[in-house]
Amino acid sequence: MNGLASPFGPSGLGSMLVVGYMVLQGSGGLQLADLALLAAVASAATGYAVGAKLAKTMGGWQVICWALLLAFPFILAPALAARPTSFVNFPVEVYGCFLYLALVSQLLAFFVWYKGLALGGVARVSQAQLLQPFITITASVTLLGESLDTPTILCALLVVCSVWLGKKMPIR
Repeated sequence: MNGLASPFGPSGLGSMLVVGYMVLQGSGGLQLADLALLAAVASAATGYAVGAKLAKTMGGWQVICWALLLAFPFILAPALAARPTSFVNFPVEVYGCFLYLALVSQLLAFFVWYKGLALGGVARVSQAQLLQPFITITASVTLLGESLDTPTILCALLVVCSVWLGKKMPIR
């Protein structure tokens, strides 16, 4: 195991900081939903690692297109079960947001993501994912007027430092 991926390395520290923040700012303890989130994170990490390896030979756009095609049967049943009874009552903005999320956020962005993982290596590039909760918090402060507290700022700074250290560490 390389020092970057070690539980005691920068990525392990960053991960522990994010989980610790979640527990302290959430309900004060782990809940069933937290364990489901942890399983989703492990699943996504595996998908990123395998996808990045495949992207070196197939190309990022093919990897995400195949992933979406293979996931389709598993997504179809829950999507059909949750569909609205009518689609005519939605404002046009809803359709625009749906198209943006489907085409830009969930398809085109993965072209670039997998290319970056393939070029820079999963261990280094994936460190950026540790920043995602804090980017989301910053967006909620900016766009929705949410409040920002000192523990959030301190934790975000520590996570940024762990990501920076992770990018500087040699990979064996």
